[in-house]
Amino acid sequence: MKPIKLTTPLTKTKIAGLKKGDLVLLSGTIYTARDQAHKKIYDAIQNKQIPPIPKGEIIYYTGPTPAKPGKIIGACGPTTSSRMDAFTPFLAAHGYPFSIGKGTRSSEVITALKKYHGIYFSALGGCGALYQTKVLTITCIAYPELLSEAVYKLEVKDFPLILIN
Repeated sequence: MKPIKLTTPLTKTKIAGLKKGDLVLLSGTIYTARDQAHKKIYDAIQNKQIPPIPKGEIIYYTGPTPAKPGKIIGACGPTTSSRMDAFTPFLAAHGYPFSIGKGTRSSEVITALKKYHGIYFSALGGCGALYQTKVLTITCIAYPELLSEAVYKLEVKDFPLILIN
């Protein structure tokens, strides 16, 4: 199977031909957010505040480890996506229908992805060191008090993913 090269931002046109099981090499900007960041983003939207992640961007469920000397980022493998399932339908409805993680999603998430034209990519669990080599830059943009669970903006090149939903 030949990988499909995609560049962010994602658009309806760019994702129109994708199908379940496609191998994708993603380049461009993605944002990290785990459990605690999801709660803060949810609260921001509920309180009519502007969340730190621009609408329409991809949220990667990871908490990067600190970079070793000479490295841009530490290991940044995916975390279990189902832990974000309580927030995902709400976020999809508010402009965040694209995500990367590992594992299966709930039926509510799958329904929301269909309704809001979203997609869910799987990153390979146990490959944090591989993903580390695909990150060109990292910038903490919100919630630094959450340490590795803060929101980071990553610029990536040929980030290997599989389309699940």
